[in-house]
Amino acid sequence: LLTSAASSFAPPSSSVAYRQSTVLEVPIAKSNTLNYNVASRNNYRPLFMGWGPDPIWSAGAVESNIQACPSGLCVSLKLNVDDGTEFMYPGQYVQVKPSGDTDVNPVFLAIASAPTGTPLKPTPPGKKKAKEEADAAAGPEPSTPEPATWEFLIKKTDNNDWITNIKPGQTVDVSQVMGGGFPIQDNLEGFKYDFPTQNVLLFATGSGIAPIRSAIESKQLNISPAGSGGRSCTLYYGVKTPDDMPYVSKFAQWEELGVQVVPVISQPDLPCESGAVWKGRTGYVQNALEEDGVPIPRNSGALLCGVKGMCESVKSTLLESGMFEGRVLFNF
Repeated sequence: LLTSAASSFAPPSSSVAYRQSTVLEVPIAKSNTLNYNVASRNNYRPLFMGWGPDPIWSAGAVESNIQACPSGLCVSLKLNVDDGTEFMYPGQYVQVKPSGDTDVNPVFLAIASAPTGTPLKPTPPGKKKAKEEADAAAGPEPSTPEPATWEFLIKKTDNNDWITNIKPGQTVDVSQVMGGGFPIQDNLEGFKYDFPTQNVLLFATGSGIAPIRSAIESKQLNISPAGSGGRSCTLYYGVKTPDDMPYVSKFAQWEELGVQVVPVISQPDLPCESGAVWKGRTGYVQNALEEDGVPIPRNSGALLCGVKGMCESVKSTLLESGMFEGRVLFNF
């Protein structure tokens, strides 16, 4: 699919001929990966839903900031945090802003790496209210902080160069973990919809691949390679050009986990500085889904993250095929 000098972004041991593989686009900055040492927060770790409460800021130190794809459209950041226990579900996010600066609006960043905390055990429907009342009466349980490293994928925009060009050693303010993430346990597990989930479809465009990557690497999807008895999984990943595709080096790893990666390029005729030539799927993610169809829709679930048009079109196709609406999951 991809040929030429984009080899530095491709897995060294496998050609970039992804069967019907993966696609992605995300912005970048030069070559530095971000790592922040975030001060520990207090011992109580509430889970925040929706857009969350007012942020509680902790200091973070940038370790590195690296280019995430050949076009330089996005950057890959790493943060070392003193406590990663509150990041329990793929799709959760934090707010980040310049250290001590009250004039710059914070950016909302989905965490791209796998969760570092332990997910809460689900409560049977009939006992949910009683448990909520008991938890409210008892108050939050203390937890022991555990250091962790989080990764982020950030698309360059006109007003976020303060973070996409940030240098190692600089400091930032990082909020507590926010949002409930993808409600995987509630909707893909058990027999809530009378049909067990046997197939998972993933859809992403641009930097929307970040929380999808987190889901793939979280082991919470319960997927496995073909023939091993677990769930099947297909990722449709759309970007504008091959040079706008981050995480190419991870595609082979994801396929080993059981994910069929299907990259889709919307503008394959645009020249790439890397010299890459695209010979794979073209058009848009929703077009690829329409062409392939939805296998066993009543036994399938989906996770979506990306531009509004893609999400709306894909959701419509999935529901028309017979997929349960509750199994079409978003991280917001």
